[in-house]
Amino acid sequence: MKNVLVTGGAGFIGSNFVRYFLKVHPDIRVVNFDKLTYAGNLENLWDVARNPQYLFVRGDICDGAAVETVFKDQDIDTVVHFAAESHVDRSILGAGVFVTTNVGGTQVLLDRAKQHSVERFVHVSTDEVYGSLGPDGKFTETTSLHPNSPYAASKASSDLLALAYQHTFGLPVVVTRCSNNYGPYQFPEKLIPLMIVNALHNKPLPVYGDGLNVRDWLYVDDHCAAIDVVLQRGAVGEVYNIGGNNEWKNIDIVRLLLGILEKPESLIDYVKDRPGHDRRYAMDASRIARELQWEPSVTFERGLRSTVEWYVSHRSWWEHVMSGEYMEYYGKNYGAR
Repeated sequence: MKNVLVTGGAGFIGSNFVRYFLKVHPDIRVVNFDKLTYAGNLENLWDVARNPQYLFVRGDICDGAAVETVFKDQDIDTVVHFAAESHVDRSILGAGVFVTTNVGGTQVLLDRAKQHSVERFVHVSTDEVYGSLGPDGKFTETTSLHPNSPYAASKASSDLLALAYQHTFGLPVVVTRCSNNYGPYQFPEKLIPLMIVNALHNKPLPVYGDGLNVRDWLYVDDHCAAIDVVLQRGAVGEVYNIGGNNEWKNIDIVRLLLGILEKPESLIDYVKDRPGHDRRYAMDASRIARELQWEPSVTFERGLRSTVEWYVSHRSWWEHVMSGEYMEYYGKNYGAR
């Protein structure tokens, strides 16, 4: 492994992974291939921009010629594939771009990876492909796929496509499925940064339905370490769940954040639930712990406080990314505030 292509490396998880990987593997070159959509921001990587082992190439994974050029010119031998449209709410407002990017773009990457005989292709996916759980049990790697949103369906499709390329063509694919991530540089449409930013502005905090939907939460640095472990030692053709063993009701997280920020709970604003809102996710990550010796290291209390502190001290970052396009989306999704 000499030249690693990280797709979507200017996004939230991708940029944290690029930074983590360059630190842990200073002798390996990282090529960041990103379209720079609303959620992709090179400011996320200001501190590595001058690293001689890092190169940014702007491009769309759906553009076969652009993907071929980066594979050929940069002698790519490894792929870590983050690039995706990734927000459930936006997929409900318009599903087409999710199918185009998440399925079609993945197919373009897989074809080029096969053509160039890459050593490893890590396809980064989500627990949402499994659907919704009842009050008990957890998702395992053998849980049947039952996606309930256009976003989740597009990711499930790309998972199956990647695994099919491994089975049919022998492409060395490994799939990871993670629980909800949180941490620095997360675009403020997602739950935790949205609540932090609104609370700092003393604006209403929109909570879907009764707020009792449950998610498993994973600090982004722990996720990056897990992907690195899978990249190094994961078994080809296999799926690894990556979770924090850390279930929380949405409303309890909102109350925790308000407490940390010393803001009143009167800011909570229950809004109409989104269509098809999955009730509960929970990940069984025992396989990656057993086979690859990975476990999360950051407690939720420490990770959440660190995340709040980051957003408080990086106000200029999130004020810049919350553009007019974002505010238009916010108004459509939650109603004008």
